[in-house]
Amino acid sequence: MANTDSFIDEVNDELRRDRLSMALRRWGWVAAALVVAIVGGAAFVEWRDARAEAVAQGFGDAVLAATRAPEAEARRAALAAVEPATDGQAAVLAFLRAAAAGAPDEAGGALDPAAGNAELAALAEVGDLPPRYAHLALLKVQLAGGTGDAAVDGAVLERLAAPGAPFRTLAVELQALRALGAGDEATAITLLRALAQDAEASQALRTRAVQTIIALGAAPEPA
Repeated sequence: MANTDSFIDEVNDELRRDRLSMALRRWGWVAAALVVAIVGGAAFVEWRDARAEAVAQGFGDAVLAATRAPEAEARRAALAAVEPATDGQAAVLAFLRAAAAGAPDEAGGALDPAAGNAELAALAEVGDLPPRYAHLALLKVQLAGGTGDAAVDGAVLERLAAPGAPFRTLAVELQALRALGAGDEATAITLLRALAQDAEASQALRTRAVQTIIALGAAPEPA
């Protein structure tokens, strides 16, 4: 009986080996293709990441070299020669170019702040630019004095002060300051009072709002 059982076990083992061999011959190419795909995919991801890192490093090196130029005019020319590879790089470059355009030259005067504002305004109109970048560009234009067109600046501030906008509270403060500049103290005080109670405003911004209201001779809260 023991010899019979041993014989049966050997036959079963042989059958299993035969089946495994047949399966490998039939489906082995699938496993090989899968291994090649995994290895190839990993190699591609590594190459892509290395390429992206090299592009980012090249952009960073070019920007650093441009900003280290000793004269404002040279910095402006160097930044103009830098080519961005992504939308994010284009946004950063536009901000740097705008800053360089308004930087003082050796004689102490500004190069061309209007050109900087134009660069930022153009950046804000890029269709696929993240809204935060677009709003920041428009805000910087307003902080630099605006476009010179009161109607355009008013519309821009309305857009920046819309609910959910990333720099809404700063835009409301600018709206109040513009109202003051136009002699409309009532509107300015209303905006500043709302800002002083705005939970989204920073403590510094709320403090400025209260101080401005008091400086105007009004109470921080309506009677």
